[in-house]
Amino acid sequence: MSLLPRTADEFSSAEYWERFFRKRGEKAFEWYGDYNKLCGVLHKYIKVKDKVLVVGCGNSELSEQMYDVGYKQLINIDISETVINHMNQRNAERRPGLSFQQIDATETPFEDGSYQAVLDKGTLDAMASEEEGALATSMLTEMSRVLNVGGRYVCITLAQESVIKLAVELFVKLGWAVRLHCLQSDTRGEEEDSFALPVFVLICTKFRQPMPMPILEMCLGEDGAPTRFTQVSELLSTVREHQSYSVLRKRLRTCADVTSNVSLTLCHVKTGLPRYTLTVQDCGPGAKVPKANHFAIFIVPQGSETSWLYSSAEGQKQLASSANYRRLVIVAMHRNQEYQNMEAVQSELSPMVMDLAPPGMPPNHQVPFLSATGDLGWREVVSTGVSDLSGEFCVENIRGEDGELYRRLVFLSNTALIQSESRLVSPKTAGHKKKGKKKVKPTTPSAVPSSSLTVDTGFLCCEHHKRMVAGLSMLRINAQQKNDNPASVLLIGLGGGGLPQFLRDFVPGITVEVVELDPSVFEVAKEWFGFRPDERLTVSIGDGLERIAAFETEGRVYDAIMFDVDNKDNTVGMSCPPASFVEVPILQKVCSLLTPRGVFFLNLVCRDSLLKKTLLERLKSIFPTIVSGDVEGEVNQVLLCSKGEKEMPDTTNILQSLGQAGKTLQSTLDSNKTGSNPHIDITELIKEMKIV
Repeated sequence: MSLLPRTADEFSSAEYWERFFRKRGEKAFEWYGDYNKLCGVLHKYIKVKDKVLVVGCGNSELSEQMYDVGYKQLINIDISETVINHMNQRNAERRPGLSFQQIDATETPFEDGSYQAVLDKGTLDAMASEEEGALATSMLTEMSRVLNVGGRYVCITLAQESVIKLAVELFVKLGWAVRLHCLQSDTRGEEEDSFALPVFVLICTKFRQPMPMPILEMCLGEDGAPTRFTQVSELLSTVREHQSYSVLRKRLRTCADVTSNVSLTLCHVKTGLPRYTLTVQDCGPGAKVPKANHFAIFIVPQGSETSWLYSSAEGQKQLASSANYRRLVIVAMHRNQEYQNMEAVQSELSPMVMDLAPPGMPPNHQVPFLSATGDLGWREVVSTGVSDLSGEFCVENIRGEDGELYRRLVFLSNTALIQSESRLVSPKTAGHKKKGKKKVKPTTPSAVPSSSLTVDTGFLCCEHHKRMVAGLSMLRINAQQKNDNPASVLLIGLGGGGLPQFLRDFVPGITVEVVELDPSVFEVAKEWFGFRPDERLTVSIGDGLERIAAFETEGRVYDAIMFDVDNKDNTVGMSCPPASFVEVPILQKVCSLLTPRGVFFLNLVCRDSLLKKTLLERLKSIFPTIVSGDVEGEVNQVLLCSKGEKEMPDTTNILQSLGQAGKTLQSTLDSNKTGSNPHIDITELIKEMKIV
């Protein structure tokens, strides 16, 4: 029969505790730890000569052990007559000066200011569940009365939010100083049913005059340096983080197979800013893992954390399978944090990640740190700003795993999404196409000043942009069309401007009209991504949907209309485009804006299979032919929706015709006279396309 409470309300019931101690009998019940675990903190805040009131003493050995080490002025009170009689009998001979009295902690007979310390081990937790905290409030008020100036209320607690909030707010209102110690226990070797939550020690110090500003502090362990907070909510949030980590740590230490990805963020102790994100990935039950491969840590290079392999659940599973360890912890570093080198990162992470090791790992087992490049990678934030529409953003240079340098635009509201990316080249290499498969020598960032780097307009970083360019094959573009039949493109969404600049620079005679909602993005594109509009490449600031409606009224037509717009609402299953862009009336307007040979290009990122199915059915009802260019290893899918092709219902014929047109387009791109070279293989991209 379980001796633990069946409901929370039983914690504060005198009848419950009577039943509890009768069943428990002679065996001491150490609520939240014994003297050996708590003595480090207790000796900090309770002096041996202090007169100490121990509330809700139960049959714990804590007071007896404190008495034995020199605390001779301990007055123990409890609501249970059974436990008081038992404790008096147990200590009558060995500890005659140790007093146990049956007294209600909410109404004591003691004089004002008669104690230097009040020690509470679990009593606040027991009382706070009844009458919405009224009982606990009465006890805390009584304890504040019996404490003298400079006295401390020392409470050992699990810090359930309602409990700790009640106590902290009460003492802050009284003008006392409040400090919490989080005693994170070592879970190694624990049984599966042992305690998971960390024990906290709350210390509230009484001042002669109330403090004008609240003093709120948190310490890790018994000797940790205090972190100061300005609001109670900040302190409570930190408590929740430690509790969540403790539960997670316990789960990982006792569970042999974490079937779903588990992630946690480690923050800088002083600043509180995120420093590392750790994702735990276990190999499946049937995986053939070498016996010695228990556990490993994989360090993701800076700037690579958004790639499919490191950021998606599928990619992380693939990475874990390749590493072939029972458990792999994937570590991503955060921007605006400094990291010295791989050795320093290993040293910083080692004490923490060992808590996440799988059960059964031998003691003192050497845990390897793995990486893709052998170093931490490189990242440099070159600009920051705030958009009225999208919030804070940063422009950063990074070194890719291929050794090349890249520039990115990232909105901090969704750091997992790269808004725009371009490859950077030095003036010496700009305009020269690398031939062969010679391994690229990693660039030393410090040797290349940012001011001397330029954007390679012939290189498209985004795979979906490459498929959009390949999709122009459906327009049957060739080098002679510059004067005879130039193509016109309407692009909704500018980003860094890489796609429209590529089209302008390499497709003869093409005209590109871009509509961008955010003026900040336009300015960033010009300042940091080398975007240069001209008479063939124009940009207007405005709402894309409103412009489409206006263009339809004006009777405009385009050979290609491209939607490359991200969804700011990341709570839905479709992150590109926003749902309003693919409603039937909008799609019908898009179709009416296309020339007879026209094609609608849609960059679709949809994780909701039902939503994707509905959208495809909607597109099929409007466009006769839809060709899909899926991005391997990513969620992106480029849909090429043709207004024509009615005369070619046969799938094979459509793809063969597209392949021939692709060769012509490749030749057209390669024949440009801009001095640069397009780094794209149209033929290979078309081979991967299929009819939807």
